[in-house]
Amino acid sequence: MPEAIPVAKPLLGEEEAEAARRAILSGWVTQGPEVAAFEAEFRAAVGAAHACAVSNCTTALHLAMLAVGVGAGDEVITVSHSFIATATCIRYCGAIPVFIDIQPDTFNLDPQLIEAAISPRTKAILCVHQMGMPCDLASVLAVAERHGLPVIEDAACAIGSEIRWNGNWEKIGKPRGDIACFSFHPRKLVTTGDGGMLTTNDAHYDRRFRLLRQHAMNVSDVARHSAQQVVFESYDEIGYNYRMTDIQAAVGRVQLERLGAIIERRRFLAQRYCDRLAGSGFGLPVEPEWARSNWQSFCVRLPDGWDQSEVMQSLLALGIATRRGIMCAHLEPAYADGAAAKWGALPEGECAQKRSIILPLFHSMTGEQQDRVIEALLGFRPGI
Repeated sequence: MPEAIPVAKPLLGEEEAEAARRAILSGWVTQGPEVAAFEAEFRAAVGAAHACAVSNCTTALHLAMLAVGVGAGDEVITVSHSFIATATCIRYCGAIPVFIDIQPDTFNLDPQLIEAAISPRTKAILCVHQMGMPCDLASVLAVAERHGLPVIEDAACAIGSEIRWNGNWEKIGKPRGDIACFSFHPRKLVTTGDGGMLTTNDAHYDRRFRLLRQHAMNVSDVARHSAQQVVFESYDEIGYNYRMTDIQAAVGRVQLERLGAIIERRRFLAQRYCDRLAGSGFGLPVEPEWARSNWQSFCVRLPDGWDQSEVMQSLLALGIATRRGIMCAHLEPAYADGAAAKWGALPEGECAQKRSIILPLFHSMTGEQQDRVIEALLGFRPGI
């Protein structure tokens, strides 16, 4: 059998290994100068006033919720059709996720459903740029502004994605909402092994992130170690250990330099999928004219009558890994009893989970590998 094709594969090389070595040999391996440099380079890359590195995107989302004041008994409007962390970060605060449905073409939150979900308990809106495809942020913000609600962007998958704003292309992460949160998991375009980043234009929010990520210590360890006099820190509130290490940040700095080439390659491969699968009965992802996806994932809807697990098993037998469509949190046991969340009918999200699959897409994917995936899909026959 030919070599197996993974659904995703990070682009890591000698440069990242050397960066990690540099950090290790520096003697400072936890949060320190490499983290500070990564934050500065990241905020410059996306056009944000502030960037704060943390241990992963789930912790970033949690800090974002805390910063805008989400607490026990509050409600946050979001989508069920997302990785479980989107809902879980709300539950961490003792608040309730209120799920609304998605648009079938972009897999993103449907802004027309937000208004009806707003209640006196609504504290924030959490929108997701699903699989790297920018959501309709302008419409989300219009509703949020009418009701005085903060908007947090779950941009876990969207580093390098762009949105046209007032005629100009701008990076996701130049916050149009209040806060944007990114992931550096290995399935993302930029990876630090694991890690996250919050961007904001609000200095108060940034100070809150930095305080809470380090146990709410009122003097950072960097400041304490560099002080010329003895300094005793205090802990005036409950904080968290949500720090990124300097080893991770050093790798992230190299990865960030690769981002332009990574996006260019993924856009080429995504267009090749679209060209080859056009007219074949597969539902292809839609990129709105005001959006440029980084194509973190390439998700297709299956033709009518096709069984998702049967298709995936058929491809796996040929050495091709796939993933089911993005999960719906309300269908998971942790949320299914309705006590941990609120929702009405969510037909589009449920359909997307059950009727779509994510195809292999990664920087080093060859044309031959992609042809194998395409030919396997086109050659599949249900029930055979």
